[in-house]
Formats: sequence, structure tokens, C-alpha cells
Amino acid sequence: MATLKEIQTKIGAVKKTQKITKAMNMVAASKLRGAQDKMEAFRPYASKFAEVLGGLAERTEGDEEHLPPLLAPREEIKTIDLVLMTSDRGLCGSFNTNLVIKAEKFLAEKAEQGIETRLICMGRKGRDYFRRRKQNIISEHIGIVGARFGFNIAVTAGQGLINTFLGEETDQVYMLFSEFISMARQTPTVTQLLPIAGVEKVEGAEGEQAGYVPEHICEPPAEELMAEMLPKQIYVQLFRGLLETSTSEHAARMQAMDNATSNCKDMITSLTLIYNKARQAAITAELMDIVGGAEALKG
Repeated sequence: MATLKEIQTKIGAVKKTQKITKAMNMVAASKLRGAQDKMEAFRPYASKFAEVLGGLAERTEGDEEHLPPLLAPREEIKTIDLVLMTSDRGLCGSFNTNLVIKAEKFLAEKAEQGIETRLICMGRKGRDYFRRRKQNIISEHIGIVGARFGFNIAVTAGQGLINTFLGEETDQVYMLFSEFISMARQTPTVTQLLPIAGVEKVEGAEGEQAGYVPEHICEPPAEELMAEMLPKQIYVQLFRGLLETSTSEHAARMQAMDNATSNCKDMITSLTLIYNKARQAAITAELMDIVGGAEALKG
């Protein structure tokens, strides 16, 4: 059995850990508030942008030969790029693990189809994991998710994806990010970036299909406007993915630190009980020694 001093040392160490996890929980809650506000403010813009773009794209359907390059699907899919968004830091539960597992399943499915896959990693955790497994990583962006970032990050990354697609280095581009559903639920989601789908159905706030309005009065003509809006659609989707992933990371870390604080409390209670039992046993042993000595003197 551990000595009283050892048990006291363990209790002190757990109490210090509890203070750290509680502080990290408060920091994550503070960052979550700001990230969630930005995400919720950007969601309507991203949805409306996709809706307007869908209406414009619908007008050009039926003329496959004159489709914009970012809309035209390739006849044969040989190479696929996957933009993987993870966090740069740990201590957020199974957040990164879920994203990595989803990415591995996606890559395995494409490999079975004989398609070459390449990775664009946004976040250190995903980069480090697939680098150790010798996965083909063509680009990486570290220090973005979880920190303060602007729309320029999505523009820079999006321009690289567009140039790669137009240069026929890749045939499709997908994005894997963590969609924020609630504080207790963040879902790894795969969405296609390139080629852009002709018409996208926009989901409402309750997860139901919102009303779709295909006709929009626009100036200049739809074809010219499409050429301007298609690249921006890539930037918008990337920025939305970054916002969703950042919010999900803070929510996952807040939940993980809350669980760790509760576990510390339970451990302190358990160790205190063990300490009291050990102390009582020590007192009983001392009393027995005293009584035994007194009886020996009487004899």
C-alpha cells in the first residue's frame, strides 16, 4: 500500500491538473464564442452565394461544350486532391481522430478504384499523421485552424487549387472538414469543390431543404457573371470549411477539458478515501502497538 506522503503527493498533482484543465476549458469557451459568431454570420452568405450561383449555372446547362472550365466534369478521373482540415493542437478529444479516420476511408475507396490521391493539409495534426504514413502531401498550411484568420487564407489556397485543376494536374478536388452541428456533435464532412456542381440545393437552418429560386435578374449576362463568381465559390466554400472546423475544434476542446476536470474531481475523491483509510490503518496500528506494549509491561 502507498504511504500517506505518496498519496498526498498524488492528490496535490491531481489538484494542479484540475486547475489547468479548468483554465483551458474557460479559454476554449471564450474562443468558441467568437468563432461561433463568425461561423453563424457567414453561413447565410455562403448559402445564398451557392443559391445564386446554382441559378446561373442552371441557365447554362444543356450546352456541355461551352461550360466554364470549373464546371465541366472530366471524362476520366485519374487523380483526386483532398483538402484535409484538422487542428494544429491536441487536447480536443477525438476531434482530429474522427477527421483522420474519415480521410483514410476516403483515400482507401479511391485507391480501390485505381485513382491516385493527393493531400492538401490544413492543420498540423493531419499533416503529421499522413506524413508518417508516407502519403502524397503536395501542399500544407499550418497555423490557420484555431487561430485568427481572414478570407485571404481561403483565396490563397483556392487559387492554388484552381490552377492545379485548370492545369489538368488533378481531375477532382474534395474538401474534408468538421461541420459544427452542436456543442456535443461535430461531424466530419466531405464535399466536392472542383468541378463545381451545376446546381446546389441549399439547406435551411433546421436541416430541411430551403426554397430554391433559380431565376435571378443579373447584369452583365449570366455567362460573364459566372466567370467571375465561380472562383469566388471555391474561396467561399474553403472559408466556410475553415470556420466550421475552427468552431468544432474549440467546442471539442471545451468538452474534453470539461470531462477532464470532472475526472480529476472523481480521482481526488477516490484518493482522499484511500488516504483516509491508510491514515486510519496507521492510527490503528499505532494503538495496537501501544496496547501491546502496555500489556507486556503488566506481564
